[in-house]
Amino acid sequence: MTVEIGNFIGGKWVKPASGKYGESLNPACTTDVVARYPLSGREDVDRAVEASRKAYAGWRLTPAPRRGEILFRAAEMLLGRKDELGKLVTREMGKVLPEGLGDVQEAVDLAYYMAGEGRRLIGETTPSELPDKDCKSIRVPHGVFALITPWNFPIAIPSWKIFSALICGNTAVFKPSSDAPLCAVRLVEILEEAGLPPGVLNLVAGEGELVGESLVQHDGIDGISFTGSCAVGEKLESLAARRHRPIAVEMGGKNAIMIMDDADLDLALEGVLWGGFGTAGQRCTAASRIVVHEGVHDRFLEMLVNAARRLSLGDGLKKETDVGPLINERGLKKVLDYIRIGREEGAYLQIGGGRAAEGTLAEGYFVEPTIFSRVSPEMRIAQEEIFGPVVSVIRCCSFEEGVRLVNGTRFGLSASIYTGNANLAAKAEREIETGLVYINASTIGAEIQLPFGGFKHSGSGHPEVGGRMGAIDFFSRIKTIYRDYSGRLQKAQIEVP
Repeated sequence: MTVEIGNFIGGKWVKPASGKYGESLNPACTTDVVARYPLSGREDVDRAVEASRKAYAGWRLTPAPRRGEILFRAAEMLLGRKDELGKLVTREMGKVLPEGLGDVQEAVDLAYYMAGEGRRLIGETTPSELPDKDCKSIRVPHGVFALITPWNFPIAIPSWKIFSALICGNTAVFKPSSDAPLCAVRLVEILEEAGLPPGVLNLVAGEGELVGESLVQHDGIDGISFTGSCAVGEKLESLAARRHRPIAVEMGGKNAIMIMDDADLDLALEGVLWGGFGTAGQRCTAASRIVVHEGVHDRFLEMLVNAARRLSLGDGLKKETDVGPLINERGLKKVLDYIRIGREEGAYLQIGGGRAAEGTLAEGYFVEPTIFSRVSPEMRIAQEEIFGPVVSVIRCCSFEEGVRLVNGTRFGLSASIYTGNANLAAKAEREIETGLVYINASTIGAEIQLPFGGFKHSGSGHPEVGGRMGAIDFFSRIKTIYRDYSGRLQKAQIEVP
């Protein structure tokens, strides 16, 4: 069944000014039109920003614990509708159902967590160097945020941004991906039902180049949070800098799993399969490079190829499916182009390499799980983000060389090492140049109570998840207050004669 959705502006669902709509397709079966979404323009953005600014005056003065109560109710509703929403995630963006349910669970967890932050939002009090004077810092909101999200976590990633922005007292205009707009609508509906006042959160759907850039350049926007491609993120950083607006961007990755010669290979195999082929490789934290010590390289490669042959492609709603489709035709073409490039560069194709189009798979955007060996670190398939089920296996002769290979890209989001040596694990924590490091686990598996963000070209260094060191620090700003009750002029750092 196809659903026609609207924009959510000032507490009402409204049609786009253009009167035009796009279509969100089920990537496992492209004849299944999931939703018709608004093709919005600048007029819609203007209305949404105006509604956010109007609502900000009251929302920032709403006590933070009361804001938290709304998020707590939203968490309860998300939990009660987890099965329904998980199936929608799978239908609209393709990931297998256990992952779709996990997408919703992450939003549940974050809603509970940020609800609790409403009773913290901790500042500091410190002693003054002068008598009869006290000093403190408090957290205050920025104002109106533009929140721009991708399709691969269509409920989880919006929850990172929305819940964090709202608990700090900001209002927001939310621009979801055109590939998963119905998931975004269902999330906003839950917040509305939980009691969020009109205008505090507004949703404007449409194409990113028009709606996203209009938001970032709007005079009424006070901060920006973006998750998506490097090309778009870097452009938005430039636009935000010209307007002196804070921006957090979480972009790409070329994440590596390093496997030492003392590793538990069975455990490492599970981590590589999950990291490389989970979500069909369509995660910023996907493990697309496997750096294997020469002592176990051949054995592990054989294990990996044999295991990949057993992976089942198909509709993510089917229990037997291990790997779902790519998101759309553009994603399919990009992945197939990179497979061609890898072969032309001289990498050896161990398995996969083509579009899976037999039977019902012909109805969707499926690519066979693909493994390259004999990959040298300068190859494009070892340097550039592919965003598909393509894994490159790279040989190393030592821990030191392995670390150099792991660090040898412009990205720095996630990495892992499998080893039984506690000393090597400790050195890996220190030497690997990524925002996330896993020991004897895959590159996937961040938890919401800790910051999530990358180094180098993977992001701006402003984590958006977690407590005070992550989202709260970004979505609030610090105001320092000095109160002098001495009744006379006192001068800090100035000696009284």
